Amino acid sequence: MKCKRAYLIINPRAGQNIAKLTDVMPVLSAAGWKTDIAIKEYGGHTMELANKGAEEGYDLIIGYGGDGTLNNVVNGVMSAKGQHSIVGVIPGGTANVWASEIGIPIDPVKSSLTLVNSEAHKVDIGHVEAESLTFPNISAEQQQPTSDNQNKKGHTKKVKATSKAKHHFLLMAGLGIDAAIMSHVSKPLKYKIGPLAVGITAAQELPRQHPFPIEIRSGDNGKEDSVVWKGEVLQVVIGNTRRYGDIAEMTPNAHIDDGILDICVITSGDPLSTVQQITALLFRRKPDNTVSEYFRGAHFTISVPASINMQLDGSAVNLKDYLSKAERQALAQADAEHVMVNYRFDAMPRALQVAIPYTYDDALFESGPDKKQVEVLQQEHASDQQQQEQASTHHDDKQADAQQQQMLEHVDALLTNGRKVTIVGVTPNPNKKDAYIIAGGTPKKSTGENKPVAVTIDDNTTIIRHTGEHLPPSVAKELIEGSTIVVEGKQSKRGVIHAKRVVIA
Repeated sequence: MKCKRAYLIINPRAGQNIAKLTDVMPVLSAAGWKTDIAIKEYGGHTMELANKGAEEGYDLIIGYGGDGTLNNVVNGVMSAKGQHSIVGVIPGGTANVWASEIGIPIDPVKSSLTLVNSEAHKVDIGHVEAESLTFPNISAEQQQPTSDNQNKKGHTKKVKATSKAKHHFLLMAGLGIDAAIMSHVSKPLKYKIGPLAVGITAAQELPRQHPFPIEIRSGDNGKEDSVVWKGEVLQVVIGNTRRYGDIAEMTPNAHIDDGILDICVITSGDPLSTVQQITALLFRRKPDNTVSEYFRGAHFTISVPASINMQLDGSAVNLKDYLSKAERQALAQADAEHVMVNYRFDAMPRALQVAIPYTYDDALFESGPDKKQVEVLQQEHASDQQQQEQASTHHDDKQADAQQQQMLEHVDALLTNGRKVTIVGVTPNPNKKDAYIIAGGTPKKSTGENKPVAVTIDDNTTIIRHTGEHLPPSVAKELIEGSTIVVEGKQSKRGVIHAKRVVIA
């Protein structure tokens, strides 16, 4: 992926992600990226930083954190004027659903290697807006004079759009049990024990949950909104992608480039089936089709009680953020269970560029596998064969004997005194032909402490076996995690070693 300037926004997670920053930076630097770093300091800060980065013209905005951090980055970039920034992720959260969806490793070093060898794809983004509040009819003594139209269902008050709320989602939106749980999860506990914190909160929240009424209207094809479903439910999931809670596929037919949102409604059913559906959610299985409904469309309006929580990409959002001061006051004076909020959900086709690994099979894309990736692999294979033939020709040369002996002596010296690097991972360097980035660690001479480094290999690098045999650069792909190489070359302040010679055991 072509990138000159990257902006890395970190959710510190009580210092956990900051501690791994020194592991990540050598890889990004080895790719030739000038990476500036910002750290989230308070709620909403990530969205502000992403917005600033996009407006300042960074090529890539990277969220280092969980799906909530990624959602804030998406919202910040989407709200930037004339934004063209690509959004990437280094997973460092609890569930990391997006990373699992597109095949990004959870380990920060391996995910960084995957990120530098990614390609920008345009994807759909979900958009949500609180359109209106419908209040039940109340007596004149309880209600201030209003110009709103009255009807037998109550009076509806249109909501003015606000810029404070998060309006976009990459993965999914949820109304019901999941949002109620996520809104009560303790962040310190989540940082300490991970997914188990969600399970503990779920056990506390489930007894308080009950079915609630909803009405779904479709506004597709330019027609007036028509009711497509009405009833009582436990959960509604509006999916832009497929995975839910990292494992289950709540909206298994979703594509991220089809301009469509997929809705899964889990109905209340009888008491036994209700328990089964809740259990299915907690254990991350697909809901039973007998008590679930599915709908697809580009535009939906969903009416739910104002007391029902909503989440975007796994993070709870607050209805109050969508309301003006007057609207919040009106809601506070009413019973939220009897006030209906009307949410508008829209698919925004191909509205955002995201970094997708070259190794991803493109299952989420309706257009199918990326043919460019296949072409790159074919070219790489052809290049490998050519280099192996050249290496073979070199060793057939009778004049190489003296050079071979000299090389063996140099190899012995390197094995004794050279810089030893233990490998964590390897990726092709997309900026150069027949070039690779090797992430690993090397011991400090003074303390023996392992220091993260990234080794760059290109056509200027001589690669040798310990027996003196010359090897092509493509041999780097065969290096496995935990093996050791010996490297000769200058090391930059960022921990990048530009390899002049590499010895492989």
